[in-house]
Amino acid sequence: MSEATPDTFVTAGFLVIGDEILSGRTKDKNIGFLADYLTAIGIDLKEVRVVPDETDEIVAAVNALRAKHTYVFTSGGIGPTHDDITADSIAAAFGVTIDIDPRARAILAAHYPEGQLTDARLRMARIPDGADLIENPVSKAPGFRIGNVHVMAGVPAIMQAMMDAIAPTLKTGKKLMSRTVDADVPESRVADRIRAIQENYPETLIGSYPRTNDGRFTTQIVIRARDEAQLEMATSAVETAVREVTA
Repeated sequence: MSEATPDTFVTAGFLVIGDEILSGRTKDKNIGFLADYLTAIGIDLKEVRVVPDETDEIVAAVNALRAKHTYVFTSGGIGPTHDDITADSIAAAFGVTIDIDPRARAILAAHYPEGQLTDARLRMARIPDGADLIENPVSKAPGFRIGNVHVMAGVPAIMQAMMDAIAPTLKTGKKLMSRTVDADVPESRVADRIRAIQENYPETLIGSYPRTNDGRFTTQIVIRARDEAQLEMATSAVETAVREVTA
């Protein structure tokens, strides 16, 4: 991974593709994983969209996201069945042709026993013109990268393995650090003070999260920043505010 300059933020959009996600038949596990993964390497996940298996919807979402963010990641719709239309839709979004890629075909031919590389399985070797392959160490059928868009499988184990393959190629920003302060009072008791601290430290992100503990309302306050000095000063201010309201 290469690191961006300190004043550059690297952002990402995530497109989850599949009727099964929207119908509730499949419970998405990839959003949380990707959010954690990108945060850990210094990329801000700014937007997540979920779209059905419809070409127009996929094309519109891909084009909108790739124009806004440093990177776009997609999951779902690159399998062997007739409704796996993601690869075709990405090709349409970029205005390029799509066909069986000899590199992808060779990978699948080496994976399947003689005579078992069926026409359905060959659909997984259809790659948009000009795209690079993304390694799939789990089931071998590759994903692909075209422009700033990374197209991955929807199966969580495969998607996660593909992210490990992608990560070394990504430009990353300065990592977001965080501190947590627990307040033994309801959120309403500290809200005004936290708001003022946020205004005083605009380079930080401060969130408050109400909790219950044996019927009592408490608050967890999370302070995030890329600059360690700013983070420590804001955290100290939050701790002081909490002491004052609980005294």
